[in-house]
Amino acid sequence: MKVAVVWNNGASRVLSRFGQPCPEKYGRVAVERVVEGLREAGHDVALLEGDRTLLDELERFMPCDPEDQSPTGMVFNMVYGIQGECRYTHVPAMLEMAGVPYTGSNPMGHALALDKITTKVLIREAGVPTPKWIVASTPDADPAGLRFPLIVKPRHESTSFGLRVVHDREELREAVSVILTQFSQDALVEEFIDGREVCIGLLGNGTPECLPIVELVFEGRDLHAFTWEDKTHKRADEPRKLCPSPLSEDMADRLRKLAIATFQACHIRDYARVDFRIDAEGNPYVLEINSMAALGATASFVLAATTAGYTFSALVNRIVEVAHERHRAVPAPPPLVQPVAPVPASAPSVAAA
Repeated sequence: MKVAVVWNNGASRVLSRFGQPCPEKYGRVAVERVVEGLREAGHDVALLEGDRTLLDELERFMPCDPEDQSPTGMVFNMVYGIQGECRYTHVPAMLEMAGVPYTGSNPMGHALALDKITTKVLIREAGVPTPKWIVASTPDADPAGLRFPLIVKPRHESTSFGLRVVHDREELREAVSVILTQFSQDALVEEFIDGREVCIGLLGNGTPECLPIVELVFEGRDLHAFTWEDKTHKRADEPRKLCPSPLSEDMADRLRKLAIATFQACHIRDYARVDFRIDAEGNPYVLEINSMAALGATASFVLAATTAGYTFSALVNRIVEVAHERHRAVPAPPPLVQPVAPVPASAPSVAAA
């Protein structure tokens, strides 16, 4: 099958630069590993840019079937976006418009997961526990009802951009001010759950496969939170990842059920990662769901898949398989132009009717 791996390499072409620029992108090494993994399985692979040139390039690489205009390939979506809000949704929306199947969530799933407030509302309604929170639109937002310390982070960012743990009102005001000015969006302020941090990778649809649980070990450091500096390997005391986590089977089973409930409540597809904290009393809380679980060599999702027995090539090809199965389950659309039955000569006109 023809598979176009689509990403943003930092030189994406747009009509103009406007809106919040995307602060994250895949590195070339990670993208090329995906390309090679797909080629190992025999796919015909092209690496394309997720910008305004994408549809023309896709039409050249995998034009539709000339007989019935059906797709002849699939996109492996690795695009975090270029700029603006809900940027994870941009390429999937383009592909849906153009009629091109792709891996990962649709625009709705990405939009819901990238909005941390909406995620928390949805999972709370589904009965999934999540830390208490407020939305801060001004630096003087009142944290009434929340207990310090608090976690402060941008509403629409991932990769822990802007994340900060605060211990009093003055630190809270400063952290919210930074998010409002630097990221031009509201801040999510939630109670910091002191305890263990774990994550679960999910793979599939309907009731997805739960990969082995990964635990972050914060031994030897004061800050028990996974920051942007940790995720980009800029701290010497980066937490160690332990997989599988040495949780009791009862707790692991409970977490798996909560992860699947979160996946379903947020309308996610194909694969994702759900992040948890577990307090001293053994109460789990879902922090968020990542609809674009990272596929880098040191990523938790890849570590979990490796522990489950997947090679990297097997993992990326499994993602293609579950996306292909999902797309095949969708019934073929009706013709764009329906045939018009001839009107009998004796039929009354519209005006007469």
